Amino acid sequence: MFDYSPFNRSSVGFDRLFRLLDEAANVENQAWPPYNIERLGENDYRITIAVAGFGPSDISIEAKGNTLTVAGKKSEKPDPSVEVLHQGIAGRSFERRFQLADYVEVKGADMVNGLLHIALVRVLPEAMKPRQIAINSGDKPKAIEAKAA
Repeated sequence: MFDYSPFNRSSVGFDRLFRLLDEAANVENQAWPPYNIERLGENDYRITIAVAGFGPSDISIEAKGNTLTVAGKKSEKPDPSVEVLHQGIAGRSFERRFQLADYVEVKGADMVNGLLHIALVRVLPEAMKPRQIAINSGDKPKAIEAKAA
């Protein structure tokens, strides 16, 4: 655990960053289910989670604030008439949390061949996008005229 108090004394607005760093340091090494985080374009991302044995009704996806939570819980009970000699396909419940950056939104989710694909997109507000400023020419600056009026 790292002590961020010296930074807190001399910075403003970084509390969310410090909280994310603390959470990242405290994450357990959960290896199941495996997942990929992919960048598909400048503002497009995809999280792919291997969920073999789970159906769409067994999985819930929730986006709340900057946290995306994916949980899986098997709804059906195993057939008591079947004797399992070896169980290599895990069916245990899981929960994965992903921290999303500001302005990243979930577009949708698809399940194909035992893989859950969650599409994400970064949507910057107009005020955050770069814009070109026109340069006027003339005798008197128009910016000064607007202030004088």
